[in-house]
Amino acid sequence: MTTESPRWFTSSYSNNGGQCVEVATNLAAVRGVVPVRDSKCDDGPVVDFTATAFSAFVDGLKAV
Repeated sequence: MTTESPRWFTSSYSNNGGQCVEVATNLAAVRGVVPVRDSKCDDGPVVDFTATAFSAFVDGLKAV
């Protein structure tokens, strides 16, 4: 069992307007998930995406 904690970060593309999400990609290799949360609410809900789904999402954004 792993006890690694998420290391949250906001994209460098964020303009600090307060409408951002944070991700913890450090858990992709360890747990196979990428947690995502609202940057304004540290103790709010977290949505876990599979690493594969999150990767497909990012690839889709890059294609736009």
